[in-house]
Amino acid sequence: MITLLNTNLDHRMIALIGILFTYAATFILLKFGTGILPRDGGRDFAHDGKLSQGKPRGAGFLFILVFAISTLLFLPISNEELIYVIMILAAMLTGFLDDCSKNPWGELKKGLLDMAIAVTTAITYVNFNSSTFEIPFVNNPVTIHPVLFVILATILIFVSINVTNCSDGVDGLSGTLSVITLLTIYGLGRIMGMDPGDTYMLLIMVSCIMSYLWFNATPSLMMMGDAGSRALGFFIAVAALKTGSPLLYIPAAFMLILDGGLGLIKVSLIRFLKVRILKNTLTPIHDHVRKNLGWSNTQVVFKFAIIQILISFTLIWILT
Repeated sequence: MITLLNTNLDHRMIALIGILFTYAATFILLKFGTGILPRDGGRDFAHDGKLSQGKPRGAGFLFILVFAISTLLFLPISNEELIYVIMILAAMLTGFLDDCSKNPWGELKKGLLDMAIAVTTAITYVNFNSSTFEIPFVNNPVTIHPVLFVILATILIFVSINVTNCSDGVDGLSGTLSVITLLTIYGLGRIMGMDPGDTYMLLIMVSCIMSYLWFNATPSLMMMGDAGSRALGFFIAVAALKTGSPLLYIPAAFMLILDGGLGLIKVSLIRFLKVRILKNTLTPIHDHVRKNLGWSNTQVVFKFAIIQILISFTLIWILT
């Protein structure tokens, strides 16, 4: 690691170099390396899904690789953080293999893989930290049984993976909301005394996504695919855990949850309880506002981003 080889350099300066390196490396790889990616076949179930046909899909494979390399090169990561890097690569690879598959993987297969990653990560977190956490606006920390914490952390990671994945249906939307969410968690982490190495890792991921968004803005040249969206959902959940107050995930990722989560709830209620809700609402919500309200892709991204920025600003203002 560069941080170990150059002990005379300030860690903040090394992190800044890493952030800039990450943006440049991601940009170059996405500019010239998409030939190895599969091509999208268009999605019949999504509003204007056919517009994506033929574009490179699975760009997350490239920018998550850059994230992992940059993290190992520029940050003095611990054993705990190394496991998280391995797990984000696992989340990326499961998504990428699905992106490459001629026949999309079934929900059961993807769900079991997501669950395995989530359980492993939750156990890792409790092992290296504790089952004590803070609740926003409550002065005293709360301690629960480690097994219960693992269960709740597993649910958080599993949900985050899937709502972020479901939000990836409009050019620039998932990436933009992920950047805002991660910067929100960065701000919260600074307020709550998050380890500097973890905050630098957040900025390295943001740098990757921003480089990707250069090519994903409407009209997009490529898509992150499940390789990117699942890995981002995983990373956002872990970042929320590392703040020491995982409930902050809800306001920090509110628009991701609203956009992708309502569809998951709707489908789950129909499948398991035979209960139908939101009958006149398309999900994900970005499809509803495009088809029924006539929003353009650009309007969806800007309006969803504005709402999330207002929520994030309010949250940070209150907690400062």
